[in-house]
Amino acid sequence: MSSMRGYFGVGVEGISKEQNVGTIVRTTHAFGGSFFFTIRPSLDMQELKVSDTSGAFDHLPYYQYKKPEELDLPKGCVLVGVELTDDCVDLPSFRHPLRAAYVFGPEMGSLSPKLTQYCEHVVKIPMKFCVNVGVAAAIVIYDRMVCLGKFAERPVRPGGPMIDASKSLPKVHRRRVRSKIPE
Repeated sequence: MSSMRGYFGVGVEGISKEQNVGTIVRTTHAFGGSFFFTIRPSLDMQELKVSDTSGAFDHLPYYQYKKPEELDLPKGCVLVGVELTDDCVDLPSFRHPLRAAYVFGPEMGSLSPKLTQYCEHVVKIPMKFCVNVGVAAAIVIYDRMVCLGKFAERPVRPGGPMIDASKSLPKVHRRRVRSKIPE
């Protein structure tokens, strides 16, 4: 995986399904996230660890807050809310901050108005209706990786980037093998 510039963390507010949190924290870990947080979760931590098959909680700092006012992000870290409302910025048009914490709302609801006030940006994934919160988190994190990762620009035509084989492949000196001439 190409390394991204900056760092990011992911959090959820008011979430209640352990499987969703397990998916989100695993995705955060897989894409190189730096921390994970919850605000007002109603979760069984043992069930949560069962759904996190990567052991992400053993590798990422985890912070739990009772209310949005307690949220304590690193200095310079920008809070980005993810919602599905008309006044949000479409994700494909959004420039990701180098230092960001993305926060997602509960399964059957939205981010609280109090937490939304703390968000410097609020983005939405342009779609017809809501998808599972774990899927939404994966889409946002993937978009961040594509935007801030060290990847070649996408080509104009379908397919991958053109690679100059002479620069990417090391020269290999092969020993010439002579075959016997049949008698």
